[in-house]
Amino acid sequence: MTLSMPSSNLAAIKLSLSASNLRDRDVLSKSDPMAVIYTKGRDGSLQELGRTEIVLNSLNPKWIRHHTITYNFETVQNLVFRIYDVDTQFHDQEVKMLKLEEQQFLGEASCALSEIVTKTNRSLTLDLGRRDDSTGLNRPQHLGHLTVCAEESFTSKTMTELILRCTNLESKDLFSKSDPFLILSKTMEGGIVIPICKTEVLKNDHSPTWKPVFLSIQQVGSKDSPLIIECFNFNSNGKHDLIGKVQKSLADIEKLHSTGLGEYLHIPTVVGQTHQNKVLKSQLFVDKFSENIQHTFLDYLTGGYELNFMVAIDFTASNGNPRLPDSLHYIDPSGRPNAYQRAILEVGEVLQFYDSDKHFPAWGFGARPIDGPVSHCFNLNGSSNNFEVEGIPGIMMAYASALFNVSLAGPTLFGPVISTAALIASQSVANDQRKYFVLLIITDGVITDLQETKDALVKASDLPLSILIVGVGGADFKEMEILDADKGERLESSSGRVASRDIVQFVPFRDVQSGEISVVQSLLAELPSQFLAYMRTRNIKPST
Repeated sequence: MTLSMPSSNLAAIKLSLSASNLRDRDVLSKSDPMAVIYTKGRDGSLQELGRTEIVLNSLNPKWIRHHTITYNFETVQNLVFRIYDVDTQFHDQEVKMLKLEEQQFLGEASCALSEIVTKTNRSLTLDLGRRDDSTGLNRPQHLGHLTVCAEESFTSKTMTELILRCTNLESKDLFSKSDPFLILSKTMEGGIVIPICKTEVLKNDHSPTWKPVFLSIQQVGSKDSPLIIECFNFNSNGKHDLIGKVQKSLADIEKLHSTGLGEYLHIPTVVGQTHQNKVLKSQLFVDKFSENIQHTFLDYLTGGYELNFMVAIDFTASNGNPRLPDSLHYIDPSGRPNAYQRAILEVGEVLQFYDSDKHFPAWGFGARPIDGPVSHCFNLNGSSNNFEVEGIPGIMMAYASALFNVSLAGPTLFGPVISTAALIASQSVANDQRKYFVLLIITDGVITDLQETKDALVKASDLPLSILIVGVGGADFKEMEILDADKGERLESSSGRVASRDIVQFVPFRDVQSGEISVVQSLLAELPSQFLAYMRTRNIKPST
């Protein structure tokens, strides 16, 4: 993950509604329809998002009042739409005061927000039906159609590009110059400091100029909101030394750029009982300040780009005998999913909407197929020539079947599956396909081919590919965190080549308490930024 791009999974989406061929419930005139929009929680509960105005005497209404919802890439945001014919006696009331049980129900439709935003015209037409209480599903009853249009807010596309430079940095290392990097943070109510942006580490440099960083107003809050810019000396143990810092708003930073002046860094010190800021010789300069309308993640989806989901599952013997309840691979007869199944479901249920054919490559590694040697990349479905399965249910079925058709073995090698995924991504580039690939690796142990994996990842960093690694079980995954650039420096291959961008996210899987965000959702939250980093560094534009 990298923090040098804005958090692109958040966007304000304006929903506009229209309907056609509604049922006529009025005797002497046509219906007077109003639409109500709900968000649907994982537990099935509905929360009202808003109501349209009433359109008089119409079976084909186009409502003017729109409603805004925040698009979150990492979750499935289910929406429910209900249409009512508002009785004449209530027309003078505010719509938000109307009692829905006193109005005539005309029909209901539901969808996920991601189903709308992935359409090339961001428009989705749904059949209106009546809810079947026994199944919880809508039964189409020829009650007409509802069309939902999504429009991204213009403000969410405004990006500020900064090129920052420091001079005369103090050395924090004994025998060399510092290895500086910047962290930009905002201050929330209550004094909580939230990091929003991070530069790369520049080795052995007292006057560094970093690569551009991008900020959105959504991240910052407003142009006058204070930002804390801290300069650190990188340490591989994660305990970075503060060199100095400044506090400036975006408006202040713009003035620094226009005047060409520098701002002296300071460092907090304690003199006696008082806290003071010691002003340093080091200065911060703003070499570029540019506000532009940037293409967003949703722009690329509208332009026809897809996310293609791939999965690789660890079948090494350390998982335990799948037939025993203490195994990480144990299939519970009650239907309660194990950690492998949960990770597949949580990632897959989100990504499936961004893949049009829903044919997912699925592999296993670290096992011995029947009458064969140990394989570190075998087709999960047992096929010798086809590695794709159909939909998330296809992955789940292939996984359950494989558990009884292979012998768990070892060691734990990632290199082969990463190289296989990278080959698919490179073929897609060669064929000029609008695809970005997401490989989910689920594992219970520390890899034994660390350098080979680094080599494969450095090579893959030039491709449209992100890799999510989920660690299950109680193993010590500290070595695994080396692969995640958030936890250290950019990956370097055995030949000395450095990864062109961060493509790996690693988290250990754990049970999530009620109300907490899933660790898998926190993984997915970084995908839009990684996608945009690839597109922008290659100057790939969404064609609409």
